[in-house]
Amino acid sequence: QVQLMESGGGSVQAGVSLRLSCAVSGDTSSSRCLGWFRQTLGSREVVAALSLRLGKAFYDDSVKGRFTITRDSGANMIYLEMSDLKPEDTAMYYCAARWCGGSSWVPPTLREEYEYWGQGTQVTVSS
Repeated sequence: QVQLMESGGGSVQAGVSLRLSCAVSGDTSSSRCLGWFRQTLGSREVVAALSLRLGKAFYDDSVKGRFTITRDSGANMIYLEMSDLKPEDTAMYYCAARWCGGSSWVPPTLREEYEYWGQGTQVTVSS
């Protein structure tokens, strides 16, 4: 079992930076993938994903160059560093986790590929 808790959301102006945090507890095995998703109007889409064991990251094209997924393994924290925020980044952001073994990695980008979810944190970007 894995428990996830997001924090760090808020209402900001376009162009600024914001960091979302995800506290991971329970089974913190390195054989996991962690992902950040965002949801608007019922559609929950991947933003970024990270293989804890391989250290590889995936980014959706809409956030490449602006968002970075990082980890603090000692603190069992996953972060989403967001810069140059745009109004279209407005969404509820969720942290998710799944088991991710093996020597190769196909980034899990679909909602149904993840087993565990946090409760979400709202990000609102105004122009």
